[in-house]
Amino acid sequence: MSWENAQKRLEAGPMSALKLVLIAVVVLMVAGLGLRIVGGALGWFGEAVTVAREEFGPRAMLQKYEWFKDAAAQLDKLNADIRVYDQRQTSLVEAYAGTPRTAWPRDDRQEWSLIASEVAGVKAAYNGLAAEYNAEMAKFNWAFANAGQLPAGADRALPREFRTYEVQ
Repeated sequence: MSWENAQKRLEAGPMSALKLVLIAVVVLMVAGLGLRIVGGALGWFGEAVTVAREEFGPRAMLQKYEWFKDAAAQLDKLNADIRVYDQRQTSLVEAYAGTPRTAWPRDDRQEWSLIASEVAGVKAAYNGLAAEYNAEMAKFNWAFANAGQLPAGADRALPREFRTYEVQ
């Protein structure tokens, strides 16, 4: 088909122009299918298709979404644990207000040291999981979680990142 014939069809009216567009779409689809078949047979696209299926398929998306929800819940739990331990330390300090720690009974000094050790461990766990969460959220193949739309029944979106806990 020449450009003159195409011009005549376009001038003939909308139905003739629609046929021309339809022919062009069919030709492109056939060419794409042919390229896919030849490329698949020669191995041009095999790995790309496999990786795309593994990273962006429905099962992979569900697993990633579940990981984000589980990690967010775990981070909330660790943050709550830190507050509980801080409250325990505060109650010990308030019980011995004005008394140096060296004058506290031995069991309370040991309790204070145990709490401090536990807080350090929980903060380290929080920092590690928050860093992993933030790194995964920044990756392009996990970016679906950044969409900001809530699924049915959800009351809040996944946070874009968790702030690492500041050590005092």
